[in-house]
Amino acid sequence: MIISLLAFLAVFTVIVLVHEFGHFIAARRSGVKVYEFSIGFPFSPRLCTLFHYKETHFTLRLLPLGGFVSFSKDGDEDARALFRASRVNRVLIMSAGSFFNVVFAFLVFLAVFMFGKHLHFIDAVYASAETLWAILSGTVVFLVKVLSGHGGAEGLSGPVGIAVMAGKAAGKGLLNLFYFTGVLSMSLGIMNLFPLPALDGGQLLMLLIEAVRRKPLRIRTYQAVNLTGFVLFIILSLLVTYHDIVRLMA
Repeated sequence: MIISLLAFLAVFTVIVLVHEFGHFIAARRSGVKVYEFSIGFPFSPRLCTLFHYKETHFTLRLLPLGGFVSFSKDGDEDARALFRASRVNRVLIMSAGSFFNVVFAFLVFLAVFMFGKHLHFIDAVYASAETLWAILSGTVVFLVKVLSGHGGAEGLSGPVGIAVMAGKAAGKGLLNLFYFTGVLSMSLGIMNLFPLPALDGGQLLMLLIEAVRRKPLRIRTYQAVNLTGFVLFIILSLLVTYHDIVRLMA
């Protein structure tokens, strides 16, 4: 159980930080200020500031799970600098997290095939690309079936289910844990692009609406959509976690 928990915390935190680093880099390149880059769950108390670079404070939160970047300063929820950026820059910022997850997954698979399977570089590149495509197509088909009501959600896993899978991967060796990390990173990158509230894809959808309307949406509209999405995400996570526990007990 301890191995599963530690493996889950390590794997999930790494891939989320990779995702958030993508947002951070794209924002800096677009001239949008990032005021906080945090390791840990967003709503947990801040333990300390590790260091700061220009306006960005790199912090550590109480719950060591995931991470986030903040475009607002001192609790200001408006993040006006982000909304003043051009639509092109905002698209780049919102999609950069998923792009970094895909690139990270590719590099992880490349290392696994080269050093674990002893493939030559070119063969490892092809094998990594094929693995990415298999995960992409499989994840998209699965999510489309679930969202359209033509498939069950039994395959969905919450934190408990992922922790169990991470523990099993860790128990089979470091190579398996790396491979699992790549799969999870790729899956996170894909799922974040789905046009659902609070996900990056939801933000991209609202940017598309702005482009069609030729008029920006109000910041309060973004806040309302994000809050609604966050509440729905928590509810879904609780339901999936409940099913994870039921499956484990069975």
